[in-house]
Amino acid sequence: MADFNEYPPNLAVKDALIVRQQAGPDHAVVPYTGDDLSHPRLGPANPFRDDSDQTALKRKNVLTGHASEMYISEHTFRAKHRAVERGGGPEREFQTNKQLKEEAAKLRGTRETKGSATIADGDGSYVGPWARYKRQEYETVEVDDEAELGSDEEYEIVEEDEDEVVPSGTVVKAPAGSLARRQEVEALGEETTTFHAESQYDYLGRTYMHVPQDLDISLSKEVGSIENFIPKKLVYTWKHHGGKPVTALRLFPKSSHLGLSGGADGTVKIWDVYRSRELLRTFSGHTKAITDLSFNTSGRQFLSGSFDRWIKLWDTETGQCVNRFNTGKTPHVIKFNPSAEHGHEFLTGLSDNRILQYDSRAGSEVIQEYDHHLGAINTIEFVDESRRFMTTSDDRSLRVWEYGIPVEIKTISEPDMFALTKSAQHPSGKYVLYQCADNSIVAYSAASDKFRQNRKKSWRGHNSAGSAIGLVCSPDGQYVASGDTGGNVCFWDFKTCKLYNKIHADAAGGAINCVTWSEQETSKVFTAGVKGDIKLWD
Repeated sequence: MADFNEYPPNLAVKDALIVRQQAGPDHAVVPYTGDDLSHPRLGPANPFRDDSDQTALKRKNVLTGHASEMYISEHTFRAKHRAVERGGGPEREFQTNKQLKEEAAKLRGTRETKGSATIADGDGSYVGPWARYKRQEYETVEVDDEAELGSDEEYEIVEEDEDEVVPSGTVVKAPAGSLARRQEVEALGEETTTFHAESQYDYLGRTYMHVPQDLDISLSKEVGSIENFIPKKLVYTWKHHGGKPVTALRLFPKSSHLGLSGGADGTVKIWDVYRSRELLRTFSGHTKAITDLSFNTSGRQFLSGSFDRWIKLWDTETGQCVNRFNTGKTPHVIKFNPSAEHGHEFLTGLSDNRILQYDSRAGSEVIQEYDHHLGAINTIEFVDESRRFMTTSDDRSLRVWEYGIPVEIKTISEPDMFALTKSAQHPSGKYVLYQCADNSIVAYSAASDKFRQNRKKSWRGHNSAGSAIGLVCSPDGQYVASGDTGGNVCFWDFKTCKLYNKIHADAAGGAINCVTWSEQETSKVFTAGVKGDIKLWD
């Protein structure tokens, strides 16, 4: 039996135990409800506190009064919130459907018409659910021009030509004479060419494409058949780009009797090397600086890339733009395929890590895309009889590709590698030389299945970091030439890597970023840099 003395003096608890004893252990009896379920209050009571219900309601639980919690659904809250925002307040919720429909119809009446679906543009054109509401956008203020100004006021000079507010949808007529100018530009096309020489044809009807036969030397020898020497003096200077930097420099394939240069002024110029050494033709069509130039195997056509993201194919003889290729990104390097089978195709390395392959005879569609690099493409070199090509990028890696297959066959990425910015292939075809960002020139083997760096060959002594400095090998493979950022042209021996000579090509100290070697002369070297001068050394 339970002892009542073990429990506190609570009568409700005692009564429950008595009833449970009388009912027996098999019956569960709950005799208390209502207030008996509350926990007993312990401790001394406050004699001055009124615990009645009315007093509890009057007591403030927030600074502004008494607040009680309640649940409201998201839908109900949004409906009441929209009603307040519409300006009707909470009582708007109790408006009849007829009143709401009348207000909606009145609001729709202030809206412009949807227009006709048969009119595409202009007055009455179809706008559909995007029709605007009629409202006064500008306040009309009447000003009396003849009224006298007060003592503290000043005249305001208003220029009607500047900051003139034109309402939306206003048809503005073109200025007088602009239509004729536009038609003239459309007739000429975006690309134009200008012939600068005295006569386009000689007495036999031949253009400047004809290789001269009346010179003291032959320009039809096999490339690399003569011994080369280091030049010693300046022979001639061309200033065709108006002082703007020269960004690309090429010589006509095999004969080297013509020079092709592209500058930061967006123009490409071709000039004579041997006879009058005059400017022959200007190719205009790019709106920004030229990035790279590339002759095809025959020299009849060449490609020009620019920072305006266009690649254009030009006819070398007539100056006509044959084709245009919009890459969408800046083409850093362009290279025609030197093989006879794919001589009409070319590769371009873009600033968005991709290498695209085009066919110059077709439209601007991409034939193949190589996209495994992780940085902007810097160089492209065809090796192994043009069956493969090597590319470098700002991701400090060198990749070897099978031509036409978008999967690299070898990747070279060493922890101590620097970015390889410019390249030149050795005439033997066994090596590809790269301008390295650590002020050196390194060599990679281009032999079949042996693509690796030759650690024994490294040419140093110039400063090329931070700039894309071009380099070239002499046609007989004996020398390596490169510019630098201090205005010098350096010459090394290919075998011993010894620095033979350093020519100060720019007295002002501007960078020499273009160097090329004549394929038919023993010691003729062409240099160009940021000062815009193209110099011939012999």
